[in-house]
Amino acid sequence: MTQSARPTPSADMFRPPINRAMRTLDRTFFKKEFDLASACVLDRKRISACRQNLSKDILVLERLQPVRPVPSGITVDSSARCLLLKPEIRINDESSWSSQLQDMVKGKQVLLAPYRLQLDYDYWDYHDIMTAILPDSEQDEIPVGFSAVGHVAHLNLRDQYMPYKHLIAQVLMDKNPTIRTVINKIDEVGEENEFRTFRYEVLAGPDDLNVEVREQDCAFRFDYSKVYWNTRLNTEHRRLVSIFKPGEAVCDVMAGVGPFTVPAAKKRVWVRANDLNPESYRSLVGNINKNKVSDFVRPFCSDGHSFIRQSTAELLKSSNKVTLHPKTFRSARTSKSKPLVNHPAPEVLTEPKTFSHYILNLPATATTFLPSFVGIYAGHERLFRPHTGTQLPMIHVYCFSTKSDDNKAEEVKICKEISGQLGNQIEKAGDEEMEIWDVRDVSPQKRMFCASFRLPAEVAFRKLDAL
Repeated sequence: MTQSARPTPSADMFRPPINRAMRTLDRTFFKKEFDLASACVLDRKRISACRQNLSKDILVLERLQPVRPVPSGITVDSSARCLLLKPEIRINDESSWSSQLQDMVKGKQVLLAPYRLQLDYDYWDYHDIMTAILPDSEQDEIPVGFSAVGHVAHLNLRDQYMPYKHLIAQVLMDKNPTIRTVINKIDEVGEENEFRTFRYEVLAGPDDLNVEVREQDCAFRFDYSKVYWNTRLNTEHRRLVSIFKPGEAVCDVMAGVGPFTVPAAKKRVWVRANDLNPESYRSLVGNINKNKVSDFVRPFCSDGHSFIRQSTAELLKSSNKVTLHPKTFRSARTSKSKPLVNHPAPEVLTEPKTFSHYILNLPATATTFLPSFVGIYAGHERLFRPHTGTQLPMIHVYCFSTKSDDNKAEEVKICKEISGQLGNQIEKAGDEEMEIWDVRDVSPQKRMFCASFRLPAEVAFRKLDAL
């Protein structure tokens, strides 16, 4: 709300009426009327000029259009419009008028007339309504944040707001037109099972969690109650996919419904994608087909530990090829009956024999999968530098750690954990390719990281019988 420098009535006059006892939403309760002055612009072509000249007098409220039809009872041209004026401006008190308003009235550019402004539930926003309902003691941290997953709003309400959960959900749904269902999480992700799903209760709308989400120009369909999805990882998905180059091969060990896999395949990256959750696997397959990237993706539903080694071994034997036929467009000047000529030659892409990247996106336990990389390319040393131009793969492993201002202590902890799992010293200092990326804050004392490092030759080529 914008206020002028002159004394004005309290902003509270435009707030909704208060009812701290409300437990069932009554939209009709939220209604207020205001008797204001309005400036009727006699020449509609001068509305913009009058609005600019009367900028100090016009009522300015968020979401309120100050240009209105002329109130009934005023004899003017039907095309005329009026400008709502601030409540301190009174028609019969010229001392409340600005000098600009006085001049325009005297010059008969505008005519002052009474106007009854009506505000109702549809005008006020979520925060306005909730401040009118919740107790004064609960006003400091009104729940405003939620994760939107398709048409579902996912709340994580604190205990003190549970008595008002249905009110909160209904108002939130009213004020967000794309939301049809509101749920509240009632346990931590992964507490119910290993697939990172969670128990929830429906607070408003139907119990329908079959959603469609768009990310990186891809469409993802899934049942949110049966798979893992985190809208807050959108930026991280984009960041990592941007690293992959067309023609590379990526092993997505915990692929979920495909937020890394599908966008990567769209840029002609070969992907072997896996998830242990059968529901995630079904959605992954559906999303691969929906986004038309099946030529570049092979989906699996197996244990991640074994998948790392099996997919690596299978890729070594792969001879997959994809033939891409360039799109041809018929010239507008060419008759449809005439055949097209000068077809560009099709492009043939061959899947590489080795992965350039492995993604391990299971932050709670992903580092425990690292021993699967020990000896993974033993006996295949000649596929890599210095025998060829191919480098050993980059490993992108997600994990949780504590929080600090500079993340230095966390970097040491993460490197120590990775080193222990691989049986080989991994240090960030002096390694230009080693990166520990701060993904996001999970809680006041918990942060999610992505540690990216190149698989050391000492690990990749280690003979298993030497362990």
